[in-house]
Amino acid sequence: MNLRNRHREEAEVHTGPLNDILFILLLFFLIVSSLANPNVIKLSQPKSKSDTKAKQTVVVSIDANKHFYVGTAPVTMEELKAKLQPFLAKEGDQPSVVINADKNVPIDDVVQVMRVARELGARTVLAVDKNGLDGR
Repeated sequence: MNLRNRHREEAEVHTGPLNDILFILLLFFLIVSSLANPNVIKLSQPKSKSDTKAKQTVVVSIDANKHFYVGTAPVTMEELKAKLQPFLAKEGDQPSVVINADKNVPIDDVVQVMRVARELGARTVLAVDKNGLDGR
């Protein structure tokens, strides 16, 4: 009877394919995060049948309670010009301000944002829902 310990080889984990899998996951999450919508303020936008694409320098949102946001940071109407200047200064030629307003916001508030953008030398684009008109 042979009771001696047999010399067995140690089990080994091959980690070569792990690098490939991690690289693919990294690429996947980078692509998905760039496709995510940066406008996290929920608004019901006016509807339109035409769709104009514009390069977004900065997004100004106005919710139904007349709260103003530059990106996702809340601002007052008095602070709006000062908050927009750094964003528009970074953009070389023809910066644009996308106005993302709730459909119940008075047009006066939208025009105020347009005036501020024009003073800073930027174009304005009004964001609309591209599903068409409300049955009109």
